[in-house]
Amino acid sequence: MSAGPLPVVGDRVLLRVRALASGGAGVADLPDGRVVFVHRTAPGDLVDARVTRLKPRWGEAELLEVVEPGPGRVPAPCPHYGTCGGCSLQHLAYTEQLAWKRRFVTDALARIGGVDVALPEVTPSPTETRYRNRVTFTVLHLGGGRTVAGFHALRRPDRVVDVGGACLLPEPAILAAWEALRAACDGARILPSGRELRVTLRALEAGVAVLVKGGASGWDPALLVERVPGLVSVWHQPGGEQAPRLVAGEVEDETWGEERVPMSAHAFIQVNRAASHALAAHVLAQAPAPGRAVDAYCGIGVYGRALARLGWSVEGIELDADACAGARHAAPAGFTVREGRVEELLADALPADLVVLNPPRTGLEARIPAILARASPGRLVYVSCDPATLARDVARLRGAFSLAGLRSFDLFPQTSHVETVAVLIPEASP
Repeated sequence: MSAGPLPVVGDRVLLRVRALASGGAGVADLPDGRVVFVHRTAPGDLVDARVTRLKPRWGEAELLEVVEPGPGRVPAPCPHYGTCGGCSLQHLAYTEQLAWKRRFVTDALARIGGVDVALPEVTPSPTETRYRNRVTFTVLHLGGGRTVAGFHALRRPDRVVDVGGACLLPEPAILAAWEALRAACDGARILPSGRELRVTLRALEAGVAVLVKGGASGWDPALLVERVPGLVSVWHQPGGEQAPRLVAGEVEDETWGEERVPMSAHAFIQVNRAASHALAAHVLAQAPAPGRAVDAYCGIGVYGRALARLGWSVEGIELDADACAGARHAAPAGFTVREGRVEELLADALPADLVVLNPPRTGLEARIPAILARASPGRLVYVSCDPATLARDVARLRGAFSLAGLRSFDLFPQTSHVETVAVLIPEASP
């Protein structure tokens, strides 16, 4: 650290932003040399900011004013952007968003995985807004008949920003259903009792499915369907370890690629339809000549079913019972699904010529790299939604597998999230 003046919390500082952190905050340097993170700032910005938090090696500051905008800064189109935590990069031109997402991937691989790679190609989203077919809102009942419904506030997760039709993320069908639901929250029993609920809306071909998490009683799901035009199914998950259950309407089939699968409000599927088709096509293009494959964390079987139609013999592994049922529904010949944890079932599913890995944001469970190393499949195709856990897992696989391909996809414009496909092949024997 330099010998500059020692700032304290509450100080106003003039900062030149030099980079973006993987979470979307701008990166600058305090006068004493400590790194400081400032949300809603762009590389090249000169900003007036107030220090809000200090640690021995880093700090946080709140943006007060952009004194001099950087070259990539643009006006944020959403009126809620200043306070809402739903987006993080609306103040950057889209080309700049893509450029920084490439760096998020390579920086993580170098810093965490110990692998230096060239900046990957990033396939842009066909649309920069109105792309999400699944959105989760928070509903707070504040007493006295008052309801707040929207997203958690920027840097204040204990608060909710009340948003409506101005939100730029959801597909139009979700926005219409959300506006109708908000208008119907007038004391009628259309939602369960409880101070905080999580309401997920998913746009389907037949309409909109809704999942309500939290609350236990005091509501009429049929009334929700009646009051909100376009709803085709209502699911409820009261809390704890209970699985969501259908409480009104019917499960609808949905077309995904060449498949027709039953779609609930809570089934995992990529939220950006158009961009996810490009992602799936790239994953399938990494498959060699048909043989035996494992589709780990298969969900409703998007990759496994498609591989089976290409002539592969595929075993899917999935923990969620509803997703397993969807994957088995009218499944093509050659595709089977086992229900359970990947770390407990993977060894029995191997050997294989190809393993597709599509884990949650936490990445691979700690036992899985060793299982893969022992079986040495001919190729791993790892679909990652978090560069940091991808980098960690690449490091865990080092010695048995080497990184042979890397490509990213922007499934989440206006946010710092990026999807990446890594191809790994067995390392040559000495």
